[in-house]
This record gives sequence, C-alpha cells and structure tokens, in this order.
Amino acid sequence: WGLAVVLHITLFMVYALRVNLSMAIVAMTNATHPTLRLSQAPVYDWSAETQGIILSSFFYGYIFTQMLGGYWAGTLGGKVVLGCGLFLTSALTLFVPLAAKLGVVYLIGLQVLLGLAEGVIFPAQYTLWAKWAPPMERSRLMNIADAGKRPCVSTGPEPGLDLLLVSPGGIGCIWSMFWFLLVYEDPARHPCISARERDYIVSSLASQGCSHGWSLPLKAMAKSLPLWAIAVACFCTDWLFYTLLTSMPTYMNNVLHFNIQENGLLSALPYVGNGLGHILSGLLADLLLSRHVLSTAAVRKLFSAVGMLLPGAFLVAVSYIGCNYTAAVAFLTLSLTVNSTTGAGLNINHIDIAPRYAGFLLGITNTFGIIAGIIAPTAVGFLTSQDLVAGWRNVFFLSAGIDLFGLLFYVAFGNGTIQDWAKEDVANQ
Repeated sequence: WGLAVVLHITLFMVYALRVNLSMAIVAMTNATHPTLRLSQAPVYDWSAETQGIILSSFFYGYIFTQMLGGYWAGTLGGKVVLGCGLFLTSALTLFVPLAAKLGVVYLIGLQVLLGLAEGVIFPAQYTLWAKWAPPMERSRLMNIADAGKRPCVSTGPEPGLDLLLVSPGGIGCIWSMFWFLLVYEDPARHPCISARERDYIVSSLASQGCSHGWSLPLKAMAKSLPLWAIAVACFCTDWLFYTLLTSMPTYMNNVLHFNIQENGLLSALPYVGNGLGHILSGLLADLLLSRHVLSTAAVRKLFSAVGMLLPGAFLVAVSYIGCNYTAAVAFLTLSLTVNSTTGAGLNINHIDIAPRYAGFLLGITNTFGIIAGIIAPTAVGFLTSQDLVAGWRNVFFLSAGIDLFGLLFYVAFGNGTIQDWAKEDVANQ
C-alpha cells in the first residue's frame, strides 16, 4: 500500500507537469484570449501552427523511450529508472521560460527532451509492480497508483507563470529525492517491511521468476497473440480516451456553447469520475479473483468490455442530445468514468502474461496508444472541418467503432496466464 500511495503522488506530479506546461505555452501566446493569459507572462507571436508543433514535439521524445524505459527498468531496476525520469522531467521544466525567451527552436528541443525523460516513467512502474504486487491484490494496488495520473483541471483564477511552471518543477525535484529514500526495488531490500508481509509477497510471486537480463525473446513476443491483443486494444481504447481528452473542451465550446472557464467544477467531473472509477474497479476485480468467482482472463476481459463498450455507447448518445450541455456533461462523465475499468482489465494484463517483461511490454503497448493519441486529434479536425454537428457525430461513431473492434480482438485472443516464452526456465535455455 505504501508503494501505491507514493506512486499515486508521483504520477499526479508527472501529469501536473505535463498539463501545466501545455496550459502555459498556449497562454503565453498573443493569439490567446486576453482572459486566459497568465498574469505577468511574456506574450509571444506564435501562430496556431507553431503552438501545435511545440506541443506535439513532446511526443517525439516520449514515444522513443517507452520500450527503452521498460528495458532499462528490467536490467537496472524500476526504482532507479523511474526516479531519474521524474527528476529530469522536473528539472527540465524549470528551463521552459528561458527556452521560450531564447526562441521556438530551443523550446521545441526542450519539449523533446522532456518527452525523452518522461517516457521511461510508466514502463518503470510496471517493473516495480511485478516485484511488489501479489496477484490477488494487483488490481487494487495498481489502480490506486494509476488514479494519480488523471488530468488536472484549473477551477480558479489563472496563476502566474512561476506558479504554473517553476513551482511544480521545483516540487518535482524535491519529491524525486523522497522517491529514492522511500521506495525499494523489491521486498527483500526493504528494511522496514515485516517478515510476514515480505514472505507473503515473495511466495505469491515465486512462480513468475526474476527480472529479465540483457536479452529479450523478441521473436516470441512478436508471435504472441495475447500480447497483440493487448496492443490492439490499447490503441483502440486510447483512441477514444485521447479523443475525449483533447477534443472534449472544443466540443463543449463550439457545439454546446459551454464556458469551461466559468464552469470549472462541472467540466472537471469526467476526470474526477475517471480517477474514482480506477480505484473502485481495482477493488472489485481483486474481490472477484480472491473469491474465485472468475478466472484471471475472464476478469480482465469483463472489465475491458465494460470500459470499452459502454463509453462508446455514451459517446454515440452525446451526438443526439442537441445543445443540452447538462446531459452532455453527464454522458461524457459516464464515458470517462466507465472507461477507467480498463485499468483493471487490459492495462494490468501485461503482468499476468509476462511479469518478467512487464515494463518492456507496457512500453510496446504504450507506443501503440501514443500513436492513437497523435492520429485521433487529426482525425477530429478533418471530420469536423466541414459540417460541425454532423462532423462531431462522425467523430463519436468512429471512436465507438474503433473501440468495439479493439474489444472484440482482445476478447478473442486475450489470455490471463504466464506465457511459455515469459517463463524463466525457457528464457534461460
């Protein structure tokens, strides 16, 4: 539980750094509406295209270190890799105001470096969980931690630039020091854990073997249908998630004429619901597993089905409610809340099928998800460029259809047992 709380705080800080940086870059431009400008923030003559390049450059670095982060975590240790990623992300954020003053090229370069640093964090945490989370407690522990990475929504007056960027960066640097002091790579190295708890964790994870070495069974991974099932499902569910994340404010403003700045608490409901849904679904999944109601594969597929099928249906419903923003927010809140149940489904399935390689596998599937996150906003812009209402209806139908395809593929080929290529005795042959 201690690791879950520490990771919850850590992931919250990581996402706060990412979201606040995006807010600051947009607010620092002279194209931004005056009411959204940061107090005392410099104003830069950046076009919408330039702003898009600056913001998207983060993902060029982020996608590059996903698999590398998982590989490094498996060889060097998840604690070291995650801690270094957190410290570098926080420290580099401190230089954003300076890079902006020096010029766009410097800011783009810094964004790429920030992506490189942050890209190792999420694969590294899976390597840690493979050593700490007993199978019957895995869902709740990982979802409590994962609930920390819900996007932050500002509901008050706009802060100054120092508060928005420099302060979180400084806090992140300080927290990274606590990370190295509080977190241990595995139960055997923890000086304060009780012998009973240590023996329980170690014995429950004994069958999965130790972390991988320098070599990986890449050919076997490429042929593994259960891994492909997770990757395809991640692409599809992330398409829907990123569509909601990046385009929901635009939809609320342009179609529903809903002022997000004046209704901050209401617009934050979908994200609050998503965070609470993560925790509750984790508890329920572990309950079903511990009481042997369903097998591991059945639990993962059930929660994935709920988290992929219902959000698509809610999105389709949104396209038919007209300009009733109360109903729209209700459906969008339900969509993001229910989508969180994939956290107890396909998102944890990496550790079920290959705990020794969990970090590297997450790097693979996260790469698919990031690609979806890059393509989805472009598709939204294309579909809504002509007819606004019909275009958004097509956006929601497309997202629902892609999500349904991913679910069917995952249900057909997903698995809940350790694969032969992931077993230690096979890997050592």
